[in-house]
Amino acid sequence: MPDHAVSSSPAVQAQLDRLTALSPGADILGLERITALLARLGDPHLNLPPVFHVAGTNGKGSTCAFLRAAIEAAGLSVHVYSSPHLVRFNERIRLAGKLIEDDLLAALLSEVLDHAADLQASFFEVTTAAAFLAFARTPAAATIVEVGLGGRLDATNVIPNPVVTGIAALGIDHQSFLGDTLLEIAGEKAGIAKPGVPLVTMDYPKALRAKIAAVADAADAPVFARGTAWTSETARSTVRYEDTGFSVVTNRPRLVGAHQSRNLALAIAMLRHQGALHIPEAAMRAAADWAHWPARMQRLSDGPLLGRLPDGSELWLDGAHNPNAAQPVARALRTLAKGRPVTLILGMLANKDADAVIRILSPSVGHVIAVPVPGHPHHAPETLTTLAQSFGKTAEISADPANALDLIAAHGDRPNLVLIAGSLYLAGEVLAANDQPPD
Repeated sequence: MPDHAVSSSPAVQAQLDRLTALSPGADILGLERITALLARLGDPHLNLPPVFHVAGTNGKGSTCAFLRAAIEAAGLSVHVYSSPHLVRFNERIRLAGKLIEDDLLAALLSEVLDHAADLQASFFEVTTAAAFLAFARTPAAATIVEVGLGGRLDATNVIPNPVVTGIAALGIDHQSFLGDTLLEIAGEKAGIAKPGVPLVTMDYPKALRAKIAAVADAADAPVFARGTAWTSETARSTVRYEDTGFSVVTNRPRLVGAHQSRNLALAIAMLRHQGALHIPEAAMRAAADWAHWPARMQRLSDGPLLGRLPDGSELWLDGAHNPNAAQPVARALRTLAKGRPVTLILGMLANKDADAVIRILSPSVGHVIAVPVPGHPHHAPETLTTLAQSFGKTAEISADPANALDLIAAHGDRPNLVLIAGSLYLAGEVLAANDQPPD
């Protein structure tokens, strides 16, 4: 099933089964099919509430979460399109603040698939069209759209007139689609630039800044980069954002990790460099406290999985699957551990750089338990344990995270600090198993 798309709703599952049968079965970049499909549906992407379009290798989902929190804190309703989902397909489409209901989702997928049969539209293209239909038909003050893959040729890039675009952190990922170098990847991400639309970015090394500037200049898009057009500073408990004639101080985000302070600042910068919505300072401050983004250094609450560990244990979850995502996780672990041993339960897709991720995380962990990622091509657990051992870690194999937690509990009755990481698909399995699906 593409993107592990299953539903407990028979009506939704019937349409997902149709989609599986019609889809080419792989990600295909390009705007021709999505443009043709949307035209058959009446071009709903031309009638969306003001769009905030966000790209990036890491952090784009968190940036979208901060945008949503700020806009809602201002008393406004907002649509959100994001990917992938963790537990329920519905998570991809948030309609005026709430996850789309099964009956509406089934009807929208059916409508789109009725028009898509001869187009060889991909899973993501059909999903994107369904989201845009829902957004065009439902009133809201704004729309937040997360790029799926890359930017220039991503299906979401058919939106012609967003009110602002943004690029979060850049790193190496999806090389088969985006190129093998950061320079190539930066160029693809910058492809969301639109004429006259502010492009808000983080601060990057000089060569990447130049590449993004060149792409934006070709599109006639002004660039507002961190370090020049705006700045942010993180203290022990606060984040200060500043641009010309404006400053605001927020709490540090409740999302764990120093990188989340930078994602918050990027969201504030995007809000500051658009003119469609008025977002007061109080709402920007609230975003730090309100934003929630599952499986990003998320501490799991009481549930069936946590209950397998000794009392006082902490169970954390992160979908980190590339080196750039692993680095802030490693820093967060060092802060959280406070001298306690850390056990890493790790499962990774076959196309991810397991060696680099384990190398980055290994100084922060003592023991590694390798697990498969159900339903997806993945690194063999034996491969992961061998890599962990090459970095001086003890390691073993388990059938799944639940069994891995039992292995940890069997080692003794003292509290443990456990992180499950390596894949958002694995994270979805964990959230479902702990009775903690995103809402």
